Formats: sequence, structure tokens, C-alpha cells
Amino acid sequence: MRTVLLAATLLTAPALATDHHGGGDMQHHGHAMHAERDAALLALSEDVSEDRLRADIDTLVGFGTRHTLSSQTDPNRGIGAAVRWAEAKFAEMGLEASQVCDVVTGDRIPEPTRVCSAIGIQRGTERPNDVIIMTAHIDSRVTDAMNFTDDAPGANDDGSGTVAVIEAARLLSPKAFDATIIYATLAGEEQGLFGARILAAYAKAQGWNVIANLNNDVIGNSCGSDGHCDADHVRVFSEGPRTDGYGDDLAAQQRRRGGENDAPSRNLGRYLDTLADRLPQIGLDVRPIWRTDRWGRGGDHIEFLNAGYPAIRFAVAVEDYDHQHQDLRVEDGVTYGDTPDEMDFAYLAKVTRLNIAALAELASAPPPPTDVRAAGAVQTSTTLRWQPVAGADHYRIAWRRTDASNWSDEHRRAGSDACTAEGCEYVLEGIRVDDWIFGVGSVSDEGHHSPVVSAVPGGDWATIDQE
Repeated sequence: MRTVLLAATLLTAPALATDHHGGGDMQHHGHAMHAERDAALLALSEDVSEDRLRADIDTLVGFGTRHTLSSQTDPNRGIGAAVRWAEAKFAEMGLEASQVCDVVTGDRIPEPTRVCSAIGIQRGTERPNDVIIMTAHIDSRVTDAMNFTDDAPGANDDGSGTVAVIEAARLLSPKAFDATIIYATLAGEEQGLFGARILAAYAKAQGWNVIANLNNDVIGNSCGSDGHCDADHVRVFSEGPRTDGYGDDLAAQQRRRGGENDAPSRNLGRYLDTLADRLPQIGLDVRPIWRTDRWGRGGDHIEFLNAGYPAIRFAVAVEDYDHQHQDLRVEDGVTYGDTPDEMDFAYLAKVTRLNIAALAELASAPPPPTDVRAAGAVQTSTTLRWQPVAGADHYRIAWRRTDASNWSDEHRRAGSDACTAEGCEYVLEGIRVDDWIFGVGSVSDEGHHSPVVSAVPGGDWATIDQE
């Protein structure tokens, strides 16, 4: 059986505005369900405490330096003490706490060195192999990336992300979610993203279906070194063409069918942007940055991208370069160094709340649909096809104009009658595929929905070698 959508629904704005879900009663029911869903997401994050965030930052700074090459055995100073502290925090919350380690070398790790990161696993109750990973790096540095002896407080970079991970774990660990959430404080970032590379490899070895990596790196200040301030936005960086498997074949397909702006990570960024709009009470708007990371720089999410996993980076709206990667000093009346007094804990709390809401929504939603495809060349209709996923009550048919930055608020509901044993199909009669980007998202019976999967080459959530 196939579901048919009449042409008028996409051709005229009034038709779009009258029916989000395919019927008046269903629309009102859907709106009430969505309000309950969003209220529950806000309730999960409302207990974020600036005082706890500050106390955990002070603990991290108290380790003196958390440089990856610093002591791994000293009980009070160095990277080893910091990682053990994070592991103990996860264990106190009742999570499966452990360290994920490997021996590595690199340009900034000249001798074979064991790099260990602390993780806490909160197993999903229904689909434990579907995994959402929140990361931050626990290591720190000063001006010289090889200086592992001097104090390197690393308050904002990236103590801010680390304490956000721990606070998210504290608030979400007592709850039950369908999918698994992993909280990770990664070492080795400043020396070459090694902790992320090790964890991404571990995820592959475990056979996890990684839905998303939310990487938080420098999320705790709202003013820059030039005096410009912005406490109302957070930047979300997402790649355009996907990293994994990109080659001549995918490039040729995208040249003919599009998809340069529709990698899974780009749609994960759109998802977070929409979530922030849904939850204005948090007081934070997402500013999408359509780059993998800042100009010429990189963070841990890149290693998840390299492994084929959708990943984004949260970062402050305005960076303060005087208090990042700097020796502790005063020069010409200017104070340098990454210390807690330069942070904005009210802002950090808002970014933490948004992360908590995102983790809860992603872990409550079904996984994104698979094998999403569009057909309709030289036809007056567009057909969407996809494979159903476990936990989906129905599917969200989304669209946007090819020059639009985000999916339209309008969408259509594809219920069980759109699916058979061979898969699911939805036909848009009178809608030409040339003029729109289409996608499909999965929705639970409580209204939690996955990111939209674009029906374009490279849009599928699966890694390229799995497609």
C-alpha cells in the first residue's frame, strides 16, 4: 500500500498551514502531545546548577595540569588523577564506569603513551545498541603544546565541556531511555584528538549504532577578548559533504542529485537548531555554522566523523583568545590564562540544559529511518521510499526549498499504512522532485522524533561502507 499526498499541500502556503498532521482532530492531539513532550524535556534540564558546575571546574583546575603527557599515577596532579576523578563521578551515579585506553604516538606525543578517557554508560531499555554520545575533552595545555609541567588550568578549554558532561550524567542517569547514552571525558585532544579516535574505534568494535555525537568544547564564556559579548547564542558546527566514504562515486551522484548540504551531521545540526526554537525557556538560540569546525582548527567530533558517525560541535558564540591556550601571566596590563574567573557560569548552564534536552530527545526517539530514497525524474510526482525502524509509531515527511537553510515547519505524517514487508512508500502527487529537498524522520508514539534523513546521495545515517 502507498500513501498519496495531493499537490496542493506543497504548492500553496494556506494549504500547508491548515494541516500539520493530516486532520483537525489529529492536529489538536498532536499539538497537545508535543507540548507535553517539550515540558518533559525542560523538566529534565531545569535542575542544572551553576554552583555545581563551578565546584566541578574548581576540582578540575585543582589538578594543576591535565596535559596528556603529565603524570598518570600522581593521586593529586596530572591527567591520570583527573580521568580517575571523572570515572569515579560516573560510578557514583550508578553508570557503567570505565576507562577506554590505547597506546599512541604522534607529532605531539613523541614516545608511545597510554591515553585513557573516562566514560559512563547508561544502557537503553528498549534499543541498547542505538547510542548517543556526549563528549568533551578533559586534557588541558598552555601556550607550548608540549609543556606538560606548568600549570594549565583549562577551565573553559575544556573544563566547561567536561563539567557539562558530568552534570548531564547526574541529571539523566536516574531516568530510563529507550536508547543508550554514553558520557565521555576524553584525553589527548590537545595532542591530536587521540581520545576521540580511541573511543570511535571502540564504538565500532562494540558494533554500536551511533546516532549522534554531541561534542562540547569551549562552552563556558560569553565575552571575547575584544569586549564583544553574546550570551544568547551557541554555535553548532556541522560538516557539509560527509567525510567517510567521500570519493568520485559519491561526488558524481551528488552532482546529479544534490546532497552537498545534507550530510547526516548537517541534519543533526538542523535538529538541534529546531530543538532550541522549541524550548525558548532555555534562553539560548543555536547559530548554525556550516563548517566542520572553526577556521583551520579542529575538535574531537572530527574523529567521529572520520569513523562515519554523525557528529557536531557546540562552542561559545564568542571565543576569548586571551584565555585559551595561554601561559598564566600578565603582559601590558592584560591577564592571560584559562582560569574560572573568566567564565560565565550562567551561560554554561544554558548550554548544558540544551545538551540535556537533546540527549533526552534523541534517546527517547526511534533511530532515523534507513535507506531513504527519492524518485521522480521526468515525472510530475515524487516518491519517497525508506526502510522502517524499530520503535517508530509513524514517520515525518519533511521538505524544504533547495535554497532554504532548515526544514519547513510544515510536514506530513506517514502512518503504518505507508509500510509493507518490502518497506515504506509515500507519494507526493504533482510535486516535482527538482524543486525541493525531501526527507524522512522517525517518530515515537509520544512524539519524540529523530533527525530528518535527507533523500539524497550520502544522506543516509549509515556509514558509507554500510549503505
